[in-house]
Amino acid sequence: MLDRSRWFFHPIFIFVFSILALATSLGLYIYWYVEVSKGLKSVVHTFNLDKSQIFTPQTWVVILTLSILVGLILAGVFIIFIYNQKLIQLYRMQHNFINNFTHELKTPVTSLNLYLETFLRYELSRDEQIKYVRYMLQDVNRLASNATRILNLARIESKSFEGELVKSDLVETVKRFYHNNHHMFQKCEINIHNPTGRSFLYPINLSLFEMLLMNLTTNAIKYNDSDVPRIDITFSPQKRKLYIQFEDNGMGIEKGERKKIFRKFYQVGRADDMTARGSGIGLYLVQHIVRIHQGKIIAQSEGLGKGSTFSVILPFKS
Repeated sequence: MLDRSRWFFHPIFIFVFSILALATSLGLYIYWYVEVSKGLKSVVHTFNLDKSQIFTPQTWVVILTLSILVGLILAGVFIIFIYNQKLIQLYRMQHNFINNFTHELKTPVTSLNLYLETFLRYELSRDEQIKYVRYMLQDVNRLASNATRILNLARIESKSFEGELVKSDLVETVKRFYHNNHHMFQKCEINIHNPTGRSFLYPINLSLFEMLLMNLTTNAIKYNDSDVPRIDITFSPQKRKLYIQFEDNGMGIEKGERKKIFRKFYQVGRADDMTARGSGIGLYLVQHIVRIHQGKIIAQSEGLGKGSTFSVILPFKS
């Protein structure tokens, strides 16, 4: 049970208390000045004194200046508070990422260790050996995938990715990508739609664009409870923009999560009760790759259980 006295030391309480104290001090000063001015006016009127000797026009200038300074102080305190809260949130997200990513690394390593011990202790038939080797290859691929995501994150953030932008047919690029990686999507249904039948030439960095495709498709499969995960990729030119829509039949996204999922280290679900999913890197990388290609990406969903649509929007002229 939490100690109720701790809320006195909570940053939000201290922030609100500081703002109220500063605003109250300014209000009391103005109130005191107004009351004193009334008393002085009464004295001047009673004894017929010279007003210029008591009331100076600079007084209200001082009060106005003081009010502006207090306002600037309040704004500064507010900005520092917001910045501090964002730092705290980032720290928590990084902490959650490290915990989950450590789990992602530890699980395949433990599995590999178990399989290798099995090979050492028992005489296995050829069929059993092949079965275990396949399991081990899956774990190795999982480790390689995790390491690749970290390396890609470092490359993109440092802008040290290789290759230049080369004008390519996006439809053919997507088709070729899924043809070359067909083994990864054998249990999925992937459809590529190009209603206009046109070619869409656009300057892309091929390695980065394939990274974008890989992250969007693997996410659509990972966050999917359907018997057969389905992904429909549609090319739709609208005015001076090209929409590449990735629509799936997966778990869907809550309204409050649609923008958050592109944040660095953000994970869907709660890490404290072990419901968080993903590494928090994939969609962050996707957003940066789209920006490198002068576009933007948006997520749409009608709610949980109703699938999601990720739209990559690129500037395009016919």
